[in-house]
Amino acid sequence: MKQSLIAELSTAEVKEKLAEERGNYTKLKSSHAVSPIENPLKIKDSRKTIARLSTELNKRMSQEQASKA
Repeated sequence: MKQSLIAELSTAEVKEKLAEERGNYTKLKSSHAVSPIENPLKIKDSRKTIARLSTELNKRMSQEQASKA
């Protein structure tokens, strides 16, 4: 998922996608440990998507706190 698409999502959608992506990452890691998956780059992509979503969420939270102060 690209950063431009993530920026268009609402905060609730970002949180939902983050939880979904973390679950997907856990499944990929466990299935890869048992037997190698066809495309191991999916693990890398999933990890990067989680990082992008977390970054966007943290950015929004800090902007929200700055606007309150």
